[in-house]
Amino acid sequence: MGKTMIESRLKALSALIAQSYGDLSATIKFGSASILPSAKRAVKLIDKLHALLFPGYFSKPFSIPASASCHIGVALEEIQRGLSREAAKALPHVALYAEASQKDIAAAAQRLVIAFLEQLPRIRKLLEADARAAYDGDPAAFSLDEIIASYPGFYAVAIYRLANALHKLGVPLIPRIWSEYAHGKTGIDIHPGASIGRHFFIDHGTGIVIGETTIIGNHVKIYQGVTLGGISTRGGQALRGAKRHPTIEDYATIYSGASIFGGQTVIGKHCVIGSNVFIAASVPEYTKVSVKNPELQYKDNNNLSRRGELEQDEFWTWTI
Repeated sequence: MGKTMIESRLKALSALIAQSYGDLSATIKFGSASILPSAKRAVKLIDKLHALLFPGYFSKPFSIPASASCHIGVALEEIQRGLSREAAKALPHVALYAEASQKDIAAAAQRLVIAFLEQLPRIRKLLEADARAAYDGDPAAFSLDEIIASYPGFYAVAIYRLANALHKLGVPLIPRIWSEYAHGKTGIDIHPGASIGRHFFIDHGTGIVIGETTIIGNHVKIYQGVTLGGISTRGGQALRGAKRHPTIEDYATIYSGASIFGGQTVIGKHCVIGSNVFIAASVPEYTKVSVKNPELQYKDNNNLSRRGELEQDEFWTWTI
């Protein structure tokens, strides 16, 4: 293909793409990315918050206890400025601020970010209980330090608790950016709108999905591959705000691969949900749900070498 032909085709393609900007203006706004929060900056803020929640694990520890308050103050100011800047970009995407002035939006962003930061002591207490739940529930755990520094389930829950606090304040976009960042790092997908109680433990974690309207009580334990999902998404935006995901009550344990669906589905207190079950109806408290053991078939290939009379496709078989 000659240079002239390439240039001609690229020129025609450029015109088509430019035209698409106008054609899609009702849904994909031309230039809207310039007023979105920066995902890169939002992720950096998560790292700063994580270091603030757990000093010494992900940052240098405070060398002099008396200086801790000063170090915290510097970190808070830096987070407040950065998060307020990104929140000011996010708020115009909410109807309440769609027509507000830049001055009013900036003031609202600062107010909401301060309210968010004031929840950090509460979040630290919740995460302390989550770390204790992991240690108490996992015989492989060496120490609380190991859990905080390395457990993907604990990391995902820490990001969730921060994202959930910002989500509840009505700041859009940023909580989802945070939760998807944790999802990418851990394989654990927790929507920031989900409600999760105290002393929550995710073991292993990879493949867990916890939907937006899920409600989880206290002292709940969940293993890898669990889905707490909506029964159907055919309704699309018509279902916005509806309870679409299950409720898991206190002290329930859900083992790997279980799928629990539906906004009206309630897993009662102290229930044990076994591996690989599919549930779309409520389960009474103190109930154990499991899949009946499948029939296993074993084939003894060693008999082929010991017994020449066996044909190539014959095996000793038995089932349990």
